[in-house]
Amino acid sequence: MGFRLATRQHWWLMAAALAALVVFFVFIMLPTKNTLQIIANKPGFKLPDGFAVYQYLDEQKIRIKSITYENDALVISFESTEYQQQAMEVMQSILPIGYDIVPSKSKSLFEIFYAR
Repeated sequence: MGFRLATRQHWWLMAAALAALVVFFVFIMLPTKNTLQIIANKPGFKLPDGFAVYQYLDEQKIRIKSITYENDALVISFESTEYQQQAMEVMQSILPIGYDIVPSKSKSLFEIFYAR
């Protein structure tokens, strides 16, 4: 009986350690969003052409992962936070007043697992 009790305790300890590792790796693997959203905030303004934005940022040596249209915004993903900051400055200088350029928010665990 003493051996079985010790074995059960070991199983609980191993399960708890495994759960802690899973939680740890989930937080490590969550993507950090190095993205900008360009939103037209005035009626009649259209979003800038994604390819033109890509070409201009590429000329400025700003590395881009992707450009997509999502929820009435142009979303630009960058390889690092530094590129994101540089792009924000560049885009603010070339786009006319009437566009909001904002960093995207990272999704919470709730949004990741329960998004519909």
